[in-house]
Amino acid sequence: MTSLHHQLAKDCHILGRFELCHVLLLRDANYPWFILVPDRDDVTEIFQLSEADQQQLMQESSLFGEILSREFSADKLNIAALGNVVPQLHIHHIVRYETDPAWPAPVWGKIPPKNYGDEALSEVVSKISNALAAVPVLSFKQSS
Repeated sequence: MTSLHHQLAKDCHILGRFELCHVLLLRDANYPWFILVPDRDDVTEIFQLSEADQQQLMQESSLFGEILSREFSADKLNIAALGNVVPQLHIHHIVRYETDPAWPAPVWGKIPPKNYGDEALSEVVSKISNALAAVPVLSFKQSS
């Protein structure tokens, strides 16, 4: 595995991986907020990936987004690759609701992060793991 940037390792739970990307859950229970990190060294931008990896990233991101939208009944799904703080290429997938505390603004810096309790974390991990297991094209492997 490409090592995760220290900030991602600190801020996220590692849920597992697809063929290309590691799947992370941000430690902020205010939003269902997931991050895909391509398993490639020294990549900060999507265009730095090979053409095959770009296509794989698009497939993983699109299917993952569709699953998140459905499983969490999203009003909107925000997908972004910013990298201003963490240079390692990572793609945020944030489930948004018209009732969430930052709506309709971006989530960054709106309210302090809220830690997951053990039960809530277990529910989110189970929900997403079960949904991903039902989509064999993504070949999700859960972290142990």
